[in-house]
Amino acid sequence: MAMQTQDTIASLLLKNIPREIVMGIEEALFAGAQRAYAAARGMDDGHLPHVVGQLRHFHMNESFHRALTVSEASPSPIRGNGIVIGRTGVFTLARFNIPDGFWINGRRSCTRRQMSVANKAIEPLVQPELFEDYVPPSVAVAFFVASFSRSLHIKPEVPVSIQIAVPDRYMRGWLFREQMDTFLQRYEQKPAAQDDLAMPKLKKNIGKQGKDGTSQ
Repeated sequence: MAMQTQDTIASLLLKNIPREIVMGIEEALFAGAQRAYAAARGMDDGHLPHVVGQLRHFHMNESFHRALTVSEASPSPIRGNGIVIGRTGVFTLARFNIPDGFWINGRRSCTRRQMSVANKAIEPLVQPELFEDYVPPSVAVAFFVASFSRSLHIKPEVPVSIQIAVPDRYMRGWLFREQMDTFLQRYEQKPAAQDDLAMPKLKKNIGKQGKDGTSQ
């Protein structure tokens, strides 16, 4: 018999990642991107796209690390090109940048692919035929993905969007993807009231009184 659960990917994220962490990371990634573009100004046009991309990586890594530190989300040390990760609840958190629409770029990192294997445990939440294998996860992985315009002539200083994304175990697809502003609204939503299906019902004639004033 398939195991019943009320868990969803979104509910796991909400239970394990406090709203303040999500807000702090969003603010940090925008700030890091702005610092990167400001630092790249003045470079020759032939170098500029490459320089901006490199500086985005470094500045946004540092901003991400600071946001994790402030939130006490156990950030890993900053080391060269290494991926900065944090941990809150069952989720390991990391980040990467992509040109707008090029989600496949996320698979280029061997480290990110290795991290994503942990999400095998939560795949049943979006594949009902696997519910028999579902147990509450002890570890899962989520990425904060900043998408940038593919042209430095269109809003180059900040991301076009930032999304929170949970990959499948192979990082070939996404179990959950949502814009940050939409995801943050989930924290404001109150759970729908559940009907009490166990309301006691009085037996017929209980509570009625006879002519002599006694209960029948």
